Amino acid sequence: MKIEFYKYQGTGNDFVIIDNRDGKFDSKNYTLVSFLCDRRMGIGADGLMLLENHHSPDIDFTMRYYNSDGKEASMCGNGGRCIAAFAVHQKAVQNSAEFSFEAVDGLHIAKYDNGIVSLKMSEVDHIELGDNYYFLDTGSPHYIAHKQNIDDVDIVKYGSEIRYSDQFKPGGTNVNIVEELSDNHLKVRTYERGVEDETYSCGTGVVASAISTFVKNNKSSSFNIDVKGGKLKVNFEGNKHDGFKNIWLIGPATFVFYGAIEVTL
Repeated sequence: MKIEFYKYQGTGNDFVIIDNRDGKFDSKNYTLVSFLCDRRMGIGADGLMLLENHHSPDIDFTMRYYNSDGKEASMCGNGGRCIAAFAVHQKAVQNSAEFSFEAVDGLHIAKYDNGIVSLKMSEVDHIELGDNYYFLDTGSPHYIAHKQNIDDVDIVKYGSEIRYSDQFKPGGTNVNIVEELSDNHLKVRTYERGVEDETYSCGTGVVASAISTFVKNNKSSSFNIDVKGGKLKVNFEGNKHDGFKNIWLIGPATFVFYGAIEVTL
């Protein structure tokens, strides 16, 4: 079986994307998805996405996202930005200046401007404050801890212990550590469940990090965020009492290469 694919990355968070508007890709073959994401045996990626038709003519397409373990997963912010860029490049949207698609967490609005994608994220109406951490769902669940000198932290050890802890069973959680460089400038590192490793960037993670920092300090609601793979921006409105809305994740989404692979799985 020959599979044509496109590779995209958003601040180092990389994805295999397949145009599945003809419905031919076997999305229930978890072994196949995992193989394609494998960095030694397959193409290599943090996750795989399918661009599919939406049943409503008012919505441009449907996004389906799978972690590198092969399982269909919760929302991926950088994945959403990359599939938005892919849809523009494939002329799957009517208006690149603003278009809509549906993901597992609901409807999203995206804007494309010369390689920069702005993605409207799900609203956040609940934040849990724990013992020196925050926990919230920005389309995916995120544990946030604010620390100093985060480059010195063993994020895989730290993140996996929290991800697999009894507190977050059975689904687990993504884990982020945040260093505040200034009131509106953060550095973020993320351990992602499903990848089971640190990724170069996590879109839902930086959104969660920005919101938790606002709750912590009650200052800026517009952030510049440094991640291992580059720079992102997060803007939002709201507060911890009424919830957060008009949440935008902004940054580059880059086409890497096109290819085809023969598989027998």
